[in-house]
Amino acid sequence: MSGCRCGSGAGMPRWKTKREALPSLNYTRHGFRLKDGRLHLAGGIVLTVAWSRDLPAEPSSVRVYRDSLGHWYASFVVPAQCEPLPGTGRVIGVDWGVKETATTTSDAHDLPHAEHGKRAAAKLARYDRMMARRKPEKGQPGSKGYREAKKLRAKLHKKVARQREDTGRKWAKSVARDHDAFAVEDFRPKFLAKTTMARKAADAAIGATKRALIEMGRKHGRDIRLVHPAYTTMDCARCDARAKHVLPLGGRTYTCTACGTVCPRDKNSAHVMLVRAGLTPAGADGARPPGAPLQEAA
Repeated sequence: MSGCRCGSGAGMPRWKTKREALPSLNYTRHGFRLKDGRLHLAGGIVLTVAWSRDLPAEPSSVRVYRDSLGHWYASFVVPAQCEPLPGTGRVIGVDWGVKETATTTSDAHDLPHAEHGKRAAAKLARYDRMMARRKPEKGQPGSKGYREAKKLRAKLHKKVARQREDTGRKWAKSVARDHDAFAVEDFRPKFLAKTTMARKAADAAIGATKRALIEMGRKHGRDIRLVHPAYTTMDCARCDARAKHVLPLGGRTYTCTACGTVCPRDKNSAHVMLVRAGLTPAGADGARPPGAPLQEAA
């Protein structure tokens, strides 16, 4: 077989040729072992590993793969370790967006758009032009200049991806450290790829940030409640009334026609998350009433 099958956007599988697919090897428990800091694979292959951190438990499998820069990595599967943090008595609602990556019920924990990709756009365009000028004919190998430009482009993409991941994990850590429970919008940003906001939405890395928040919450024993995003921009967090018309994306202020509440649109949505998750706070600071139990979201 000359390739591996991958899912496409239309839902139908497509084939990636062996030349396009990055090499990857998977080993179960009986196909590898660790000895003296080295990784021994089936077939007599011995690898010296530069450990990023110690393994918390005995791994059950390992995946050895190469990235777009030609660097090799070993990814081990180990049981999840829970590191509970002290309770704070505070809860938080999180609404995802494009203007700000995350708007929360706590002003101190809002996550502004970092725009890592925007700052790197000029260099990426330069590397794209370098590749275009050196693009080989179909069926011909690329020149040394083409390969160098391709590597520089891949290196910059990797840097931007790591910057986004680092920003998301640091923010998720601060949220998990200061709150006992999260009401998180279960937002699927895939549909934004078909809109005029596709580039900015991709740069916001909403999916990666949401995944980092959920992983950090589970690691530290926090209560995570995913809230369906339907009508969260139309409901009033104070009186639960629903607007009779869809708010345009350009309108950033929410005004309730029932109780007269006026507030930023994303802030209202973040408070709606708390209401729907059953974590309605005593005040805007996100603190629960003393002794109030956490209720399961309906």
